[in-house]
Amino acid sequence: MDMSGKVALITGGGSGIGRATALVLAQAGADIIVNDISPEKAEGVAGEVADLGRQALPIAADVADHTSVNTMINQALSNLKKVDILVNNAGIGVEVPFHQMTKAEWDQMFAVHIGGTFNCTHGLVQQMIDRGWGRIISISSGAGLMGEAGLVHYSAAKAAILGFTKALARELASHGITVNAVAPGLIDTPLARSIQPETWEKFVKITPVGHEGRPEDIAHACAYLASEEASFVTGQTISPNGGIWM
Repeated sequence: MDMSGKVALITGGGSGIGRATALVLAQAGADIIVNDISPEKAEGVAGEVADLGRQALPIAADVADHTSVNTMINQALSNLKKVDILVNNAGIGVEVPFHQMTKAEWDQMFAVHIGGTFNCTHGLVQQMIDRGWGRIISISSGAGLMGEAGLVHYSAAKAAILGFTKALARELASHGITVNAVAPGLIDTPLARSIQPETWEKFVKITPVGHEGRPEDIAHACAYLASEEASFVTGQTISPNGGIWM
């Protein structure tokens, strides 16, 4: 898959799946805008991208904040002129029983996951339409497909991304833009490791392959969906999950 001449914006690109996706797309020839809420993390991954010989632009922004996202997009387009590929990856995860969940925790989960997906996609879609080509990839979760106790807010927000993906794919198909989702199973990332150890072990035990996945397992799925080879794939959810959901 040759992505020479393409520009990709990866939200939450400073670690985990976002970092792996930034590096895989850079290895395929894309220039990368690395977004993260942490400036240090964004700059660190941008340095790794630059070491691969690609242009790299780190931008710190909170995807849940509409103004912050608009500033990021203006900076991205000013520096690299376009964004061909958007990977909506930024996310949070807090394990809490529903009966103990606060309204603020519920709202924050939706603000980051589906709100961030809206903010970034809405800000970039017109320039994709104008050029007649684009790839929008949003990271959902196996929890959005199956639901998970202790993660009701996370499961609901990730399920919302799937509905967003299907509806937007229908709207944009005639413009040469594909819209897809990736729903990871248990992946060894800093965010996933924040869950309780017993929950982690439970997930490992019910995963048929018998172990957690790597961030690169998700990055390669994103790379396929971002490629020219996936031009006939839209409105779909790919779920690299070790068989936990079939």
